[in-house]
Amino acid sequence: MSKAANDDRRFSVHARHAGAHRARIVQEPSYEAAAVAYVEDLAIAPDDDGEISVVVRDLDSGGEHCFRIDLETGETAPCSA
Repeated sequence: MSKAANDDRRFSVHARHAGAHRARIVQEPSYEAAAVAYVEDLAIAPDDDGEISVVVRDLDSGGEHCFRIDLETGETAPCSA
């Protein structure tokens, strides 16, 4: 197993508007990487502005973060309150 694989953590990720019942488990090294991995395999319509919000929860620590991802540029930023 590579060093990168050893650094991966398990996250539960779902589109903010779809709810936690549509979550998927992903293994990535960070919250941001988990958000992007989820969106890369997602067939869901973005907002009118071409962005999607996803909620990422670390399955070990319980920590949770929300990110807005621009589907055209790939830029990721925290959700606004």
